[in-house]
Amino acid sequence: MLRLKLKRIGKKHFPAYRLVILENKKSQSIAKLGYYNPIKKILKLNKLEIKKWLNYGVKPTNTVYNLIKKANLI
Repeated sequence: MLRLKLKRIGKKHFPAYRLVILENKKSQSIAKLGYYNPIKKILKLNKLEIKKWLNYGVKPTNTVYNLIKKANLI
């Protein structure tokens, strides 16, 4: 099952995350759909691609769902 998840890309003590679509925890990302930096409060999303993947049936994690909801995509 495909999931929309956050993948950590930041350094130690400086978290940053990429929104990606994964099939399971160990698989490579299928698509990169955005960026989130919780320290600087930066959220960049590819809104058209996210809507497309959600229509295909990709399920977001709880945290990603809240971020998408905050960006008024759901």
